[in-house]
Amino acid sequence: MTYATGHSIPQSSPPRPPRETLPTMYDLPSEWPEEPGLPDEFHDLQPQLLSRTLALADYSRDQWFAASDLNLYYNVHKPLWHKRPDWFLAVGVSRLYEQRDLRLSYVTWQEGQAPHVIVEFLSPGTETEDLGRFYGSGDGSAADAYPPPAPPEERQPPGKFAVYEQHLRVPHYITYDRRTQRLRYFQLLAGQYQEQPLAPHPPQIWLTDLRVGLGIWFGSFEGVSSRWLRWCDGEGQWLWTDTERAEQAQAEERRAKEQERRAKESAQAQVLQTARALMAQGMTLQDVIALMQLTPEQVQQLQHP
Repeated sequence: MTYATGHSIPQSSPPRPPRETLPTMYDLPSEWPEEPGLPDEFHDLQPQLLSRTLALADYSRDQWFAASDLNLYYNVHKPLWHKRPDWFLAVGVSRLYEQRDLRLSYVTWQEGQAPHVIVEFLSPGTETEDLGRFYGSGDGSAADAYPPPAPPEERQPPGKFAVYEQHLRVPHYITYDRRTQRLRYFQLLAGQYQEQPLAPHPPQIWLTDLRVGLGIWFGSFEGVSSRWLRWCDGEGQWLWTDTERAEQAQAEERRAKEQERRAKESAQAQVLQTARALMAQGMTLQDVIALMQLTPEQVQQLQHP
């Protein structure tokens, strides 16, 4: 059998399982120069913030994979067909491909799991494809579908929205337009995306099955102050990046050392105050030293206040 990729695998009897016979990420292109879109610094920094602040209560770090601008292959019958989400999350998969290698792409028939969350950052050249039938003022009903559904024998790849909804059935699809700070959330219900209302304050989007929230945060990331998408907990508390956690740990260590220093100074002052009070009552310095077991440093401070 020979695929459009030029990848050929001999068959056997009985047939080998599809995971062994279909192309892997090593066989498929990891780059596609003709891919539409407007790559810019925001498309580089925003995915980093999403990946670096994500923490999942029910999955350890080696049980989920997040990526940005990575080829996502989804159709076993058209192995070259792919999409390139701005950011996506797959849960229940190894952090590394087969627990040993960095991924060149994400091949759903090899991974066994479609993405669970996809985020697209809208730009003028891609927003019609990103929003599908929800582009414009429509409510996403079949009557205002955009573009119209393609026939089953389609020869051209469907748009992103159709792939995420109909082929991959991604449970959570999120779009963000940084030009207008408009955040939109589409949840897969009964096989179709339905747009969900946002809360006025973080978490503006709450993903119940993942127990994590998402909201628009105004702050500085990598030295750039802007409005960013950022993960948060159920109380709306922003989740930290690895750098912020390290800085927080250092700050707590400095605070602990400062508290320890102040406690020592307070204890020292109390000892000297007691010693002076005893001497004021007529006790000799030698008797005070013996009674209170003063250190040479404390004795010097008594003699030379």
